[in-house]
Amino acid sequence: MIFPEPLQPAILLRRYKRFLADVRLEDGREITVHCPNSGSMLGCGDPGLEVMISRAANPNRKYPQTLEMVKVGTTWVGVNTGLTNRLVREALEGGLFPELGKITAIRPEVKVGNSRLDFRLEADGQPTWLEVKNCSLVVGRTALFPDAVTERGTRHLRELLALRRAGQRAVIIFCVQREDAEGFAPAAAIDPLYAATLAEVIGQGVLVLAGRTAISPTAITIDHRLPVALEKLPRQGRKNG
Repeated sequence: MIFPEPLQPAILLRRYKRFLADVRLEDGREITVHCPNSGSMLGCGDPGLEVMISRAANPNRKYPQTLEMVKVGTTWVGVNTGLTNRLVREALEGGLFPELGKITAIRPEVKVGNSRLDFRLEADGQPTWLEVKNCSLVVGRTALFPDAVTERGTRHLRELLALRRAGQRAVIIFCVQREDAEGFAPAAAIDPLYAATLAEVIGQGVLVLAGRTAISPTAITIDHRLPVALEKLPRQGRKNG
C-alpha cells in the first residue's frame, strides 16, 4: 500500500480520549489529529516521539489530519488500524499465506453470531472465516497482542472456535505493523484470558498466522511471515496442542 500523498512529520505531544492526539508540526504549530487506534498504543504513545500524519481527502472533516505512524527507536510503527484489513487483503491476493489455498473470492465484514468477522474467503472450494488483528507492541524481538485487555478480541476467538467446531475453516491473522519483530506471541501478562483462549482455539484447529510489514513514510506492505511462538502460550491453554 502506497500512501497517495506524502506524509507530514510532527512530534507527538499527547494522545487522549482514545481517538485524539495533539502534535507539533515542524513550523511550531500545535494541532489535534484523529488517532485511528482503539488500543492502548503501549510503547508507541509516549510524548516526544516522532510521528507521521496524513491529510484526509475530505476537507470538511472535523480533524483533517490522521496519525499514521510513530517512530520508536529507529523503527516506524503503524498505528492506523483502519489500514490493517487492506494490508492483509493485499497479502492474501499476493499469495503470502499459501496454506489458505487458492482464494477465489474475498468478502469483507461478515456477521457471524454476535460478532462481525473481517473476511469470508472462498478458498479451494470451501468457505474460510478470517479475523484480523493489528499488532503494534514489540518486547525484545517478539510482537505481542493485545496491548490492553480485549473482551471483544476474546469474543472473536470464541466465534472462530464455534465455526471450527461446526466443521468450517477458521483463521486469525496478526498484522505486525513494524519491522523489528522476529516472532509473534500472545501478551499473556497483559490479558491472560485472551492468551489462554488463543491457545485453546489453536488446539481445536483454528489456524493462527502472523505477518510483518515493511514500513516507511511512503508505503506499508506485509512482506514477511512470522512464526507464532506456541511455547510462550499459558500452560493451561496447551492441553489440546
